[in-house]
Amino acid sequence: MSETNGDIKKMMIILSKATLENVYAAFILANGARSEGIQAEVFFTFFGLEAIHKKKLEHLHVATVGNPAMHIPTMLGGLPGMEAIATTMMKHEMEKIDMPDVHEFLDILTASGVKLWACQLAMEMFHYKKEDLYDDVDGVLTVGAFYNRGKGEGTHMLFI
Repeated sequence: MSETNGDIKKMMIILSKATLENVYAAFILANGARSEGIQAEVFFTFFGLEAIHKKKLEHLHVATVGNPAMHIPTMLGGLPGMEAIATTMMKHEMEKIDMPDVHEFLDILTASGVKLWACQLAMEMFHYKKEDLYDDVDGVLTVGAFYNRGKGEGTHMLFI
């Protein structure tokens, strides 16, 4: 058996979409890893960058179109106002259980040692600058550099 005995040492989470449900899934998993003593890093790529963009992170929405978990027909999900209604309802339910908002959750993650990385290619594609991002982002990396950070036994990668 290997020296890690199958233990998870590090979670490398890739966030590609900044829908409210995807962002919270990534954040909860990263936070849970840290609470279990597991290192955690989140790589924000493509539309996932909105979760760390200063002007966008507090305005994330629930996806109502093409989301089978919404249990509503796609046509209804696309009606004007449906996304806003679903987002408001989700945020209300999250407040009931004292779930932090996105900015506060980022603060919690960085305070616990989660590393936050922006994708260099996506940054260039969307014309973002590091100054556009949440202040405590650890840096901007290429995909290869992110993969190199995950080297070693006991590392798991998760794509959200």
